[in-house]
Amino acid sequence: MSAPGHENSGAATGEDKSLTMTVLGCGTMGIAILSGILASLDEIHNNPPSSPAPASASSGGGTTTDDVELPPQLPRRFLACIRRPESAKRIENELAPYTSKYQQDTKSAPFTVETLIGKNFDAIDRADIILLACKPYMFRDILAPEDPDYPAKNLREILTGKLLISILPGVSVPQIEEHIYGSHSTRDPIAENRCRIVQVMTNTCSRIREATTVIATPEPALSPPTQHLLTWIFTRIGLVTTLPASSFNASTALCGSGPAFVALVLEALADGGVAMGLPREAAQMMAAQTMRGTTGMVLGGEHPALLRDKVATPGGCTMGGLCVLEEGRVRGSVSRAVREAAVVAGELGKGRAGVNGTRWGGS
Repeated sequence: MSAPGHENSGAATGEDKSLTMTVLGCGTMGIAILSGILASLDEIHNNPPSSPAPASASSGGGTTTDDVELPPQLPRRFLACIRRPESAKRIENELAPYTSKYQQDTKSAPFTVETLIGKNFDAIDRADIILLACKPYMFRDILAPEDPDYPAKNLREILTGKLLISILPGVSVPQIEEHIYGSHSTRDPIAENRCRIVQVMTNTCSRIREATTVIATPEPALSPPTQHLLTWIFTRIGLVTTLPASSFNASTALCGSGPAFVALVLEALADGGVAMGLPREAAQMMAAQTMRGTTGMVLGGEHPALLRDKVATPGGCTMGGLCVLEEGRVRGSVSRAVREAAVVAGELGKGRAGVNGTRWGGS
């Protein structure tokens, strides 16, 4: 099988345009991404689109996409790879909202999902697209060069011409290439009989399809059909931005670690309300909804500084609270947290351990 959008793919030969997508290490993130894709395929099946929605792009150094028109080739066959039998039950339960309705009539189903236990080689061999979603430290074992059950084939051979998407934090494309091929190359991977590896950063909010996903711009650039398909896959779970690979440590800090930072601020807001007599449940709901509404306004085009000034009337309670936050250096502390996380992400990407807590106060 050839990579989506490659000149030898099914779209060019008139064959079945459906693609096979393998998820290696189908845990929380893998299930979340699968859920988003299956939900979209189910919606397309029940309500075929009459007109495509155009993509929208942001200004600046990257591209942000809210929605994209349907690619000519879509993944409709899914292979979820796991190590333990109990994980199969979890996948079945979490994907049941999308799969159960077709159990009595599988022929009419717009997709198929198969769970494979300990059969990574088989799943890679059958795939057009491979999503590497395991724990970062496991990727070398997952991408083992050979499998005793497939003595006539090796990993390089079965990956040739395919699209490998890595969502592993701290693991770069050169690291994966060096593991598979022994070296990193900036030449056309198809011409060198390699697979096409793309680095992607998404976050835990994919569980509710509110993720922020960053796709690294590869060298050389992806073909337009492959870029289109890649963007479509990740817009199933939220918003997508394309940025240079050099931005990935900062993206990891802001998008990957960001939910934890935001949760801490949310908790602090709720604690303040509880301290002043509000019930914990009500305070947490109020803090969460206030954040949700505020972020909605910012995503709608409102600048954070202007939004803050609209709320902070002269001599009012908001102004008093803002002064306390500024005196406490909250702005600088939050900004520093992102910068620190970016530095740590870079060090972890080099294989270093125990790097936290080494730079405070210039040490």
